Parts: sequence; structure tokens; C-alpha cells
Amino acid sequence: MNYKTIDMEKFPRRAHFEYFKGLAYPYVGFTVNVDITEFLAQQKRLGLPFYFALSYCAARAANSVPEFRRRIHGDGIIEYDWCHGSHTVALPDETYCYCTLDCRMPFDEYLPRAAEAWERAKAASSIEDGEDADSLLFFSSIPWMSFTSVIQPTPSPADSNPRITWGKYFRQDDKVLLPLAVLCNHALVDGLHVSQFYSALDRELAELTAQLCAASGN
Repeated sequence: MNYKTIDMEKFPRRAHFEYFKGLAYPYVGFTVNVDITEFLAQQKRLGLPFYFALSYCAARAANSVPEFRRRIHGDGIIEYDWCHGSHTVALPDETYCYCTLDCRMPFDEYLPRAAEAWERAKAASSIEDGEDADSLLFFSSIPWMSFTSVIQPTPSPADSNPRITWGKYFRQDDKVLLPLAVLCNHALVDGLHVSQFYSALDRELAELTAQLCAASGN
């Protein structure tokens, strides 16, 4: 993946970067209940795979926030042009493997490619992210339960890949809500940037729902 190097002499968060990257646990995380009421209804009406539709929107939302595409590189920062998603895939033996998906194309092109990549990943059953793991966004799903928070395993020394995890959606009054957690390295990402991701996710969900409605004549 292509990237540019951030000029640290002009970087406004340089002091924050230096402080947080030296911490033993430099991560910041939030869990938000995302409203997927209309989105889910449209997926069910059309019989579309919920995971692929949601992961498409989440990856595009993450890529819309530059800070989510930044990684610590030595003593500095690089910013990727685009970051693919690395997704956990459940296997029959109750373990999992990883699958890398690219969501840069329109959704109708993404769906069959994602399904094919999913099957290839299941056949390979690998938990290796490849040589360019730094460029990835880490996605996982816990569809068996809802949660109000989640503690993520992280490496030592700390990495800087954003982690995005969602659980089982649930009904509250007249809405369907999805618990979705984000964990990022605080040397690169502040609460403002995480809030921008959630706002972008709302937009992506609404836009895809509208596109599917228009395409189906509803």
C-alpha cells in the first residue's frame, strides 16, 4: 500500500505523540450503540449478508478519517492512502482465521469479491496478516452477545492498527442498536477522531441503505 511520511516538525500533535507512544498501554477505546434500524431492515428485505454490508460501511468510514490510516513508523508517523480490513472468520472447529477485504469499489462489486475472499481464507485457515500488516484495520465480530465494553489483546511493544469490534444487535424501544467498539493508539488518535469515525459510519450506513432502496425500487 502507498503511504506518505508525516513531517514531524510541522505536526501539531507531536508532543502528544511523543508522550503517548512511550506508555506501556497507549490505547484509547470507546463503545457506542450504533443505530442500525433502517440498515438492518433493508438487509433483511433484500436477503443480503449482514456482516459484509456492515464491514463495507465500517471500513469506508475508518478510511475517511486520516488518523485511522496513520501508523507509528520508527520514531515518526506514516499515513497510508488506503487501509484494507483484516477480518476474523469463524471456522468449523470453533477457531478462526483472518481474511483481508478491500472495500474501495461499489457495494455490488464488493459483495461477490468479499464472498470469494472469505471462502479462500477459510480454506487457507491462516492467522497471518502478511508482510504489510501495518496497513490493515483489524475487524472482529462477537455475534453471540451484546456488550457495553470489550478488552482487546494487544502486542508488546504496542502496535498502531485501529481495532473495530461489534457484538450482537438488540432492540431498544423502536430502534435496533449494535454495540461497536473502537480501540486506537492514543499517540495517533484522539477522542475527536473516534467521534469522526462514528459520524462517518452513520453516514455510510445511511448512504448504503439509500442506494439499496433506490436500486430495488423502494
